[in-house]
Amino acid sequence: MFHGNVSLEIAEGLKTLKQRIEAANIPPSKIDETINIATWNIRELGKKRRSEAAIHYIAEIIGQFDLVSIVELRDNLGDLQRILPILGPYWDIIYSDAILDDGGNRERICYVFDQRAVTFNGLAAEASTPRTKRGREYLSDINWWRPPYIASFKSGNFDFCSLTTHVRWGDSEEGRLVEIQALADWLEAKIGEPNCEDKDIIVMGDFNIPSRTSPLFAAITSKGLVLPSALAKDEFGSNLARDKRYDQILHFARYGENFARSGGVLDFYKSDHKPLFPDLTKTQFTYQLSDHLPLWLQINTDIDGLMLDQLIQRKRQD
Repeated sequence: MFHGNVSLEIAEGLKTLKQRIEAANIPPSKIDETINIATWNIRELGKKRRSEAAIHYIAEIIGQFDLVSIVELRDNLGDLQRILPILGPYWDIIYSDAILDDGGNRERICYVFDQRAVTFNGLAAEASTPRTKRGREYLSDINWWRPPYIASFKSGNFDFCSLTTHVRWGDSEEGRLVEIQALADWLEAKIGEPNCEDKDIIVMGDFNIPSRTSPLFAAITSKGLVLPSALAKDEFGSNLARDKRYDQILHFARYGENFARSGGVLDFYKSDHKPLFPDLTKTQFTYQLSDHLPLWLQINTDIDGLMLDQLIQRKRQD
């Protein structure tokens, strides 16, 4: 991390933040063996220029992981460009175009990744909705307010795609339910394509799902997406109050329980924002850091043994 010659106040805040990060018990990743991924809704990043302290704190949090999907990145990339030099020259980004209407909220989706652990593998695109021909036109029945963004990556000998979404809040859960079910259906069709880029798909982002008992969670998991066991052990939240499960990391379990090792939430808030921003109210604090906590997961990327086991099983069945 390249924080440089920061002020006394920022240095003290970083020390407190590091203590809170340590309490999250995020295991270190190992090159060609594991990676740590996270998804984080950074509240309106880029809408209004953040303080110098916030930029350093955000960089410190992102730097705990190898790949982070960010939602609520706005059309103005100025603050993101301030974060990257602190992370270091080996970090890179891939981001979508901004959706400029009210439904899109001028938002982008972004992947920030450490190229020492994760490399971009070629695919980066908004999810293409299925269309049917009506007269002379090809039209879609799916209405995603903010189209999911998919990108392919490689770590060690593990190739995978990551799809990130920010589901609408809207006026009711009914609209969210339709959108989430459409996403589950789209993903089922995607992995069924004969030329699908990869069958290992990690699905992340802010789904605005309040809990695992919600019909919204049933919808997103209705077509084969699985909540990794590391994130299913306890009911915890990714909002500051830790009582809502808005953010999710899910995957198609091609390698079963060995796919995910450990996971959780990085609680930078700890019910007290004053050590980081002494002069701000809690609401003001959420516009400097966020009103969401990063949800993270460690993934086993050394899958040679798993692949050999599957090969042996197939050979024995022939």
